[in-house]
Amino acid sequence: MYYDSKKWCFTMIPLSDKDLHILNALQTDSRIANADLAQKVGMSASACWRRVRALEEAGVIDRYAAHVNPAKLGLQFHAIVHVQLTRHDPDKIVDFIRAVETSTEVQECYATTGQADYHLRVLTADIDAFNRFLEGFLFRLPAVSSAQTNVVLRSIKRATVLSP
Repeated sequence: MYYDSKKWCFTMIPLSDKDLHILNALQTDSRIANADLAQKVGMSASACWRRVRALEEAGVIDRYAAHVNPAKLGLQFHAIVHVQLTRHDPDKIVDFIRAVETSTEVQECYATTGQADYHLRVLTADIDAFNRFLEGFLFRLPAVSSAQTNVVLRSIKRATVLSP
């Protein structure tokens, strides 16, 4: 299934066993050489390359990334922030989303059901930097009514591999 922005919907595309093997291998090591990937999944190098390109073009593979240890970059403070909006004014929501998208502290943002309208995963250097994020950024957004923070004590699981 992939998101088709032209149709504003999710579209399922058929995936073969070879496709699933390719996806699993690339999610484990996105830097794997095409020849090694082809050997791993039992395909010729040219057929494997064509299949990876097709998966990219279909949006199944939407990007490649390196997973970085936040603590090694000095990002020691990790929090989940539950944000409630003042009201659901479409213009204010758009402004809120644009602001969140540009924030380097916000690693993830989810619109959800329940008491909070949005959930943010935030990384900063320390509690002081987090307070600056709240006071200098989040609480200055007109759409924000309130925010509740849960401090992450430790990470139990950070999945990087998806499978259907």
